[in-house]
Amino acid sequence: MASGSKVWSVFSLGAAVAAAAVAKKGLNTSWRLATGKNPPANPADPDVQLWEAVLWAAASGTFVALARMLATRRAAHYYQRSTGQLPPALQSDAQQADMAKAPTA
Repeated sequence: MASGSKVWSVFSLGAAVAAAAVAKKGLNTSWRLATGKNPPANPADPDVQLWEAVLWAAASGTFVALARMLATRRAAHYYQRSTGQLPPALQSDAQQADMAKAPTA
């Protein structure tokens, strides 16, 4: 099962990174359309207005996290269809107990 765990780690990481990049690109474009200027490069910069920094931090954090979560769920669904079981990191305790070898006397 260790190789399955490694495959899942690489697969889920790739999906999450790709989703975050797509979400960031969409956010940047949406921000430019809504405000007419580029999003703040560093919201902590004192030259950035507070409302702009707060709004950018909230929007980018929310949408990037949501995109990563949705991509990871989709990757888990694909992994489950391919292997017949959930990735090791997502299996419930009951599923793990069912897969464990029975003790021998």
